[in-house]
Amino acid sequence: MYAIVSTGGKQYKVATDDVITVEKLEGNVGDKVELPVIFLNDGKKIVTDAAKLAKAKVTAEIVDQFKGEKQIVFKFKKRKRYRRLKGHRQQLTKLKVTKVQATSRATKKTATAEAEAPAAE
Repeated sequence: MYAIVSTGGKQYKVATDDVITVEKLEGNVGDKVELPVIFLNDGKKIVTDAAKLAKAKVTAEIVDQFKGEKQIVFKFKKRKRYRRLKGHRQQLTKLKVTKVQATSRATKKTATAEAEAPAAE
């Protein structure tokens, strides 16, 4: 089973136990984060319906907060003696995907609890 999740304006294909590097997410090492699912494939069927994807969830754990490699930004205009050199290091977060779940268990429990309540009355 795999899912496509969206974070930081980018999309990532993830499966259980994958380690991905994304733009910085707030949190400390060891915190759990939930990523929004935009596509889900469980090997037998493909889910793209927004109502069903609202129940799906991908849970990941923050492994590391770090800076990426330095990117050089060099501006130059010939014959004008104009040169500017700058560097940039992007803040990144390393995530380990712990669970790709097609439906949320919490919604099933509340649905069964609601079904039992009218039967008791």
